[in-house]
Amino acid sequence: MNKPPLTPLSSLGEFGLIDRLTRRARLTNPSSCRGAGDDAAVLDYNNGKRVLVSSDMLVEGIHFDLAYVPLKHLGYKAVAVNASDIYAMNGTPRQITLSIAVSSRFTVEALDELYEGVYLACEKYGVDLVGGDTTTTTSGACISITIIGEADKDRIVYRNTARVRDLICVSGDLGAAYAGLQLLEREKRVLDGNSIAKPDLDNHHYILRRQLKPEARGDVTQRLREASILPTAMIDVSDGLSSELLHICRGSGVGCRVHEEKIPVDPCTASLLEELNINPITGALSGGEDYELLFTAPLDNFDALSTIEEISIIGYITPPEEGCHLVTRDGSLVEIKALGWTNFKNNE
Repeated sequence: MNKPPLTPLSSLGEFGLIDRLTRRARLTNPSSCRGAGDDAAVLDYNNGKRVLVSSDMLVEGIHFDLAYVPLKHLGYKAVAVNASDIYAMNGTPRQITLSIAVSSRFTVEALDELYEGVYLACEKYGVDLVGGDTTTTTSGACISITIIGEADKDRIVYRNTARVRDLICVSGDLGAAYAGLQLLEREKRVLDGNSIAKPDLDNHHYILRRQLKPEARGDVTQRLREASILPTAMIDVSDGLSSELLHICRGSGVGCRVHEEKIPVDPCTASLLEELNINPITGALSGGEDYELLFTAPLDNFDALSTIEEISIIGYITPPEEGCHLVTRDGSLVEIKALGWTNFKNNE
């Protein structure tokens, strides 16, 4: 079956490409006055709310590998991880600007596929694409998103406001995205230079989805609002549970106790990591890219939190002199260290 010829980017030029990639953008939020097509987007937040702004960049070879990451999934993930930052502040995402740098090896159809994922995520999270930039690069690709959200002044949750005796909670389960990455990297190594072998990805759909198409947990913040629970501190789990715990504790000037047996790990995650000789709790502590919400809440909320689906109470906040420790299954205390992803170091 003959495929239609692919279109080189040079056939459209920069402005033709921008027109093509943004022609499907529709403004659905009242605060979006003017989007792509001018020197800057125009937003109107004259409603007593606070504006939340966050930026995130995905770089080929560092954050994604196109050997196994579909472009549509990449576009979706780029939006989702930014929406996660707004939800972690207990806000609502409203707009994004999207900038990309790509080399000449990309075709128009390839970028159409990337933007297909972007628009799916925009629809999912209720955000408008209101602008951005495109440029060329000599190698690889880079995606940079700035996201704008809003929140009531008295409902914004920071990461440095946890209090002694607060409960420590996390949504969903942890380590799945890390397990998915380990699986994809393993299959890439096996297939390298082997044109006959096929990837062995059967029965691993959950962990692959968690790595390739993560979801931001706006549903969790909604459930907390419905239960009249306002977290005292919150952060999303992008760099691993251990790193995020220390962000909260150091910023808040407190310590913590987290119980190993309370950390939620999906059976599919545990099975794959054990097959790879990795302790599942190690994967949960250091893996990252789960984009679950880690938060603290008053002890008085224990009963209400216990009834909310997909929320696990994993520990409690202690005075700073008690340090930050993991309580193992045998009752031993192990100091929590930042084992997750850190830029500008060897993360092999």
